[in-house]
Amino acid sequence: MEKNDFISIWLEENGNPAIKELTEMNMDLAARAVKTLAYEGLSENDLAVSLDINPDKIKRWLTGRHSFSINMIKKISETLATKQGNAI
Repeated sequence: MEKNDFISIWLEENGNPAIKELTEMNMDLAARAVKTLAYEGLSENDLAVSLDINPDKIKRWLTGRHSFSINMIKKISETLATKQGNAI
């Protein structure tokens, strides 16, 4: 892209709304997952064991340093639903 490209200039000044929306959705999901874990008396490690995932990866998701994939959202929701009785 050219430096004077209108879209490049606008994105530099305003950011990418799609990325902002995705980030907000991920942070909301992470906050809801943390609340659900606390409510159920579960730790991040308990969730990691249930999902057969490295606990560090769970920590990155729940602190917003890594985005959730659709498949992982489904797995987390199903795992917490099993423990809680309904999906997050």
